[in-house]
Amino acid sequence: MSFDSLSVLKELVAFPSVSADSQFKRGLAEARDYLEDKLQSIGFTVEVIETPVHPLLLAERRVNPHAPTVVIYGHYDVQPPDPLDLWDSDPFVAEVRGNRVYGRGAADNKGPVAVYLAVLSELLEEKPDLDLNLVVLLEGEEEIGSPSFEPVLKKYADRIRGDFVLACDTGSQREDQLSVTTGLRGITCLEIRLKGPDRDLHSGIFGGAILNPLQALAGLCSSLHHQDGTVNVAGFYDEVIEAEDWERREISRIDRSLDDLGKLLGVNHFFPPPGFDPFEAIRLAPTLEFNGMGGGYQGEGSKTVIPRESFVKISCRLVANQDAGQIQRQLVQAIRDRCPPQMELEILKQHNGNPYRVVPPGKPHAPENQNKYLARAFETTEALSQSLFGRTPLFLTEGGSIPIIADIKEVLDMDTLLIGLYLPGDNAHAPNESFHLGMMGKGKELLKGILRSLPRER
Repeated sequence: MSFDSLSVLKELVAFPSVSADSQFKRGLAEARDYLEDKLQSIGFTVEVIETPVHPLLLAERRVNPHAPTVVIYGHYDVQPPDPLDLWDSDPFVAEVRGNRVYGRGAADNKGPVAVYLAVLSELLEEKPDLDLNLVVLLEGEEEIGSPSFEPVLKKYADRIRGDFVLACDTGSQREDQLSVTTGLRGITCLEIRLKGPDRDLHSGIFGGAILNPLQALAGLCSSLHHQDGTVNVAGFYDEVIEAEDWERREISRIDRSLDDLGKLLGVNHFFPPPGFDPFEAIRLAPTLEFNGMGGGYQGEGSKTVIPRESFVKISCRLVANQDAGQIQRQLVQAIRDRCPPQMELEILKQHNGNPYRVVPPGKPHAPENQNKYLARAFETTEALSQSLFGRTPLFLTEGGSIPIIADIKEVLDMDTLLIGLYLPGDNAHAPNESFHLGMMGKGKELLKGILRSLPRER
């Protein structure tokens, strides 16, 4: 019994499995049940692991304790579909237009999950006695930070641990240029609230007598960067491992000019930190960003008040060897030290995730004791990329964060082969999200080739 990846994707998109909103709880359950049934039908033993938030599927096919073991990771939850009026079709009804299939979660991550199911079903139908242990982990919390994932890793370590993880939750630059992600930036998030008077005050009657929380916020935020854009927090850069020459060379191979990047982003000027060009900065440099701020009157026209409070949401993206918990503590200390005494300070600590980095075989400083099956998977990927995509893959550090990849490394000491199956035009997380059918087909052949290459012939 084999599955068609497009048919599976259409069925998966129909489940509104939004993890961030409790009104979609039924959609999450339906997606989970559907995946459980599919995996069981091709011979996997499946356990639904209950968590405090959304369950995780642990599916296993164990054939030989001496055979290699590959862990395949994906997630069945999706981002909210809002704003609905910007969609050209129903976000939960998959629609094929041209060379794409549209729907919420089509790229992130239901398209890749559909590819997994097609690959596994075809491979096991072709060779039922395939000498390869397979573990499939499909979670329902990735889009809300995977709060239950690390505890599950620790509790089920003996059943999950394998030779390496195969995951397709990253992107490639173009349909004819595969990207293999060799690094992910980490993340730490905070929300800062400054409270002044106990109510909004008339700015004419009381202005000049007190410190405005918005003014205090602006000063505090501006203190967190130097004029050149680098982060002004003590110790922020102390543990950073500098990017290697091969990583910069891979970035230089990206077939896109600065003009192209500017048009894509809608900007005329860039502001990278010293020592980085814009392409390097979004992949190799740590950052501190303000994601949202406010306070006071936000409506049309004027309302002359001194607001009672202000807020800012901050995230830091971290690079190799930075520790998210340590960076968060350093940032919190800087904010406490610089907060004006007239303000009452509240700090809400949010999620952390450490950076991840793996060096492919053949690159400088690749570990001598690298898992042989991971090395073979990298080598097979490089060879198949030439035949499927017409060129060798790019080995790129990604600017985004997938904290669970670092969790897997820290808890189980397993590295991950991250294959980029979605494209910039797929609009992941945005209206009119889609999955490119060309990448679906090539991705299926690539993953099947990787899994075929691992076991020895009996």
